[in-house]
Amino acid sequence: MKPIRLMRGFLTVGGWTLMSRVLGFVRDALIAAYLGAGPAAEAFVVAFSLPNMFRRFFAEGTLNVAFVPMFAKKVEAGEDARGFAEDTLSALAGMLLVLTIASMIFMPLLVSSMAAGFIGDSRFDLAVHYGRITFPYVLFISLGALFSGILNATGRFAAAAAAPVMLNIILSIAMVGAHIVSFDVATALVWAVPVAGIAQLSIVWIVAKRAGFSLVPRLPRMTPELKALFILAGPAALAGGVVQINLLVGRQVASFAEAGALQYLNLADRLYQLPLGVVAIAIGVVLLPDLSRRLQAGDSTGARRAYNRAFEFALLLTIPAAVALIVMPQALIGVLFQRGAFSVSDAQATAMAVAIYGLGLPAFVIQKVLQPLYFAREDTKTPFRFAVYSMVVNAGLAIGLSFWIGYLAAAVATSLAAWSMVILLWVGKKSMGDDVTADAQLRHRTPRILIAAIAMGGILYAAQIALAPLFDVSRLLATVMLIILGIISYFGIGQAIGALNLRDIKSSVKRGG
Repeated sequence: MKPIRLMRGFLTVGGWTLMSRVLGFVRDALIAAYLGAGPAAEAFVVAFSLPNMFRRFFAEGTLNVAFVPMFAKKVEAGEDARGFAEDTLSALAGMLLVLTIASMIFMPLLVSSMAAGFIGDSRFDLAVHYGRITFPYVLFISLGALFSGILNATGRFAAAAAAPVMLNIILSIAMVGAHIVSFDVATALVWAVPVAGIAQLSIVWIVAKRAGFSLVPRLPRMTPELKALFILAGPAALAGGVVQINLLVGRQVASFAEAGALQYLNLADRLYQLPLGVVAIAIGVVLLPDLSRRLQAGDSTGARRAYNRAFEFALLLTIPAAVALIVMPQALIGVLFQRGAFSVSDAQATAMAVAIYGLGLPAFVIQKVLQPLYFAREDTKTPFRFAVYSMVVNAGLAIGLSFWIGYLAAAVATSLAAWSMVILLWVGKKSMGDDVTADAQLRHRTPRILIAAIAMGGILYAAQIALAPLFDVSRLLATVMLIILGIISYFGIGQAIGALNLRDIKSSVKRGG
């Protein structure tokens, strides 16, 4: 079995994720333009959040955390990896069918749990109706995650990373097409969600079949391997549940706040999810199977190097992104969403949430570097325990601060809870030995990355003042100039002070390092 090429894997997954997130902005810009921050937009936010919430239980919890390490180790050891995957597919499909049917029946209860502030107005009935249409998406996307896990564990990252692009393409085409033919845009949008799920599943199923993993579902049966998977997945799924409780608390706070607050937080979330997705998803997808296979082979030196390069990659791209979100949120939100039904005041309210999320962005990404250290060792209980502590921090801050700062309390709580999770994961890894310690290169470059990012932030702040007249003429041109200036200044300063070495990055990609 060919080895996983770490840096090339990061860039492959990151590149496709970047494309998906950029198209996601196109999708959200269309939603903002056609629906604004009105009842249909907020109802869709809640309805689409429901399948995504359960997706995190099954796809990111059970599959990414539990299935991938076990499958990767079976691949490395030459055991019956295909049979294990087929048993997992059968059990997962059965559970998802039951979940989908039950959720569609009890959709009013689910909507109430997500946004109790909707009860009694038009948003509630809309969210229930939309939720019943969109919920089957969880079935297709979770089964797709299983095939994606198979591809990732065998070092085939492109198809699994490319599949999510279909969601944003299909949803965008549906809205534009509906607008052209004078059909209700919101209705077209919600029906496009399950169609996109089928498309995503089809892509990874076909590629996995060509890779030699043609899985056929059958009546579920309990095998020793499947039992071990469930034991491992239990705490991981519960940890995913804790994350969803954090999101629920935030949405509940926003649903009782001013009109449009849910949409403000949703769009702010989309913006900080761009760097989070590109970097964190790339690290999580590539690092976990690589660590699992190295630990199975007894390669502690390789495991340490993989962890350090992943941490360095995370800091290199995340710190400047966080600084940019803090320094220029108004410019970014203005050019992305401020048009049509989305007003100047809507953009300003969203920008405030973006800046707060920016403070938490490094923590969200660092979690994705630290958690695989536990999961690769088949330890899902410790991260679950830490997630519970983080949940308490989030709930207390979100509810307590909401009386003073309204919907922004959700963003503040999310960011601070993320940092508390990082602290716990960092302290907890000390028992793992030298495999998880920083090497000389990481210690050398970390402070220099911080210096380069702060310097970039100062340049961007001054440039915004200088370009103020241009913003009145063309927000797009002024924002593009700021982004280009930020990229050039960060990488230029970083290269000069030793925060990075562009030649090393290029050679690492060429040799697949």
